[in-house]
Amino acid sequence: MTQVESRPKPARPHHELDISSPEFWGKTFDERELTFARLRAEGGVTWHEPMGGGIPGAEKGFWAVTRHEDIVAVSRNHEGFSSAEGVSVTPLPKEVQQETSFFLVMDPPDHMAFRRLISAAFTPKQIARIQAQIEADARDIVDGLVGAGEIDFVSSCSAVLPMRTVSDMIGIAPQDREAVTRAAEVLFAGPTEEDLAAGVDGAALVRRQVQVLREAAIEIAQDRRRRPRDDLMTKLVQAEVDGRRLTDEQIGAFMVLLSTAGNDTTKQTTSHTLLALSRNPGQKRWLMADWPARIGTAVEEFVRYASPVMNFARVAKADTEIRGTAIQAGEKVGLFYCSGNRDESVFDRPGVLDLSRSPNPHVGFGGGGVHYCLGHTVAKTQLRALFRELLTRVPDMEVGEPEWLPHQFVHGIKRLPVHVR
Repeated sequence: MTQVESRPKPARPHHELDISSPEFWGKTFDERELTFARLRAEGGVTWHEPMGGGIPGAEKGFWAVTRHEDIVAVSRNHEGFSSAEGVSVTPLPKEVQQETSFFLVMDPPDHMAFRRLISAAFTPKQIARIQAQIEADARDIVDGLVGAGEIDFVSSCSAVLPMRTVSDMIGIAPQDREAVTRAAEVLFAGPTEEDLAAGVDGAALVRRQVQVLREAAIEIAQDRRRRPRDDLMTKLVQAEVDGRRLTDEQIGAFMVLLSTAGNDTTKQTTSHTLLALSRNPGQKRWLMADWPARIGTAVEEFVRYASPVMNFARVAKADTEIRGTAIQAGEKVGLFYCSGNRDESVFDRPGVLDLSRSPNPHVGFGGGGVHYCLGHTVAKTQLRALFRELLTRVPDMEVGEPEWLPHQFVHGIKRLPVHVR
């Protein structure tokens, strides 16, 4: 009997449109959107080369989910799509993602247990306390801008309020805030040009900054266990669900997550919004004509238009399908929020800033489900407070051309020159 030689299955061809290379992510948002629009028009999901910049050869590829409806469907289906294997579209070690993403890299029931514990940070009472401090910080920041002349808006304003809020929430002492802010910046932007010129090891630098953030929070947690106060950290160390409390290591991990998810997203939305308002003065006039009634819808459009977080990943738990396309167990699915927020089947004139847009079902805080952003109320509080101060006290800022931050995850503005009278 003749033995038939088995042959390996041919590799699935990658889509001809590139959304994986550093060159693609080095383009402008609008240039990338032309590609995402073509993918949305195909009506399904598409298979692409692994995202560049990660571990070479670690993955065969990923499915790109680019339509709003599909992003929402996958986001809400935690039983079919897992976060426990990692949430980065770029191939990165799971342990690295766990260090920086904490309970985001978990599925229920573990995810929900930690989410309930951490919800102590976001009760109505805590939000009210945080709001008063955010408003005071916003006033103080804009105090420093009045009459300042030529500034970089990112470092002088956008980057300041989010990390002040994080520091206030956690209880970081004023003398330690500069180091904590620097650590958070490095986790997103990587080493500075000065670091690279000095021959700094980028990976080692990131690991050190993660440790700076963890140790800062652990030191405060240990103090609050000995000397409780009426503050967030005390609530965190005392919170208990099903007999479980957060350990020092888990509180350290939460600090890393808060310093990234709670920092760069709001920072970038602030920068993008100022730039967009400067280019759309009619929208600014519309908002200021009835601020109390209009700021609510405006903030939602700030987030949609900025799309500060561009993607997250899930992994299929079992063989399944999305819009008729077969997805095999273990394959990665990339949720491209930047594309979902420009989906012309959901948003009228999606590339236009429209502060009156309502309804506005953007996916700037995720597509819903158990992983929906826990801090979305704090982020919107920051944006309302800061833009009220900016647009009433320094309304005539002259905004220059931004220097973009090439990044595969954050829609980033590195510098934004502004002249403040």
